Amino acid sequence: MSEMPMTLVERIDADLKRAMRERNEPAKLALRSLKTALMQARTSGEQAHDLSEAEVIEVVRREAKRRKEAAEEFERLGASDRAAAEMLEYQVLQQYLPQQLTEAEIEEIARAVIAELGADSPKQMGQVMPAVLAKTGARADGRTVNQVVRRLLAR
Repeated sequence: MSEMPMTLVERIDADLKRAMRERNEPAKLALRSLKTALMQARTSGEQAHDLSEAEVIEVVRREAKRRKEAAEEFERLGASDRAAAEMLEYQVLQQYLPQQLTEAEIEEIARAVIAELGADSPKQMGQVMPAVLAKTGARADGRTVNQVVRRLLAR
């Protein structure tokens, strides 16, 4: 009888236990705050519900983005030690996200959507962005997609 593959939440739980045993502070901090965010997402709304894998990935992405932005801000303020700590947590959370698309892959998807929609000016960003984001899903950062689409439509 084959084992069922671990869900993302089960993997996070197991990795948190391992980080605690190994006294890996960045991983422990990142995973504890992720567990809190998952619990909040699970209990928000009308009634508590189990999160789907897509919802878990969205929470992980949001938490990773928060770490990256905090690291950039600390770096800007000259607190490089705090920035480094945030980047370590960001790297821990990245392990739970799908492999990210390269900018070239995003550009390829964006070109196909632009051609499909017949878009030819920056005024059509509102039509192009949702279609590109739907195709890239959790594999691309919205800011990067926006930059690529903006550049392509400006030509």
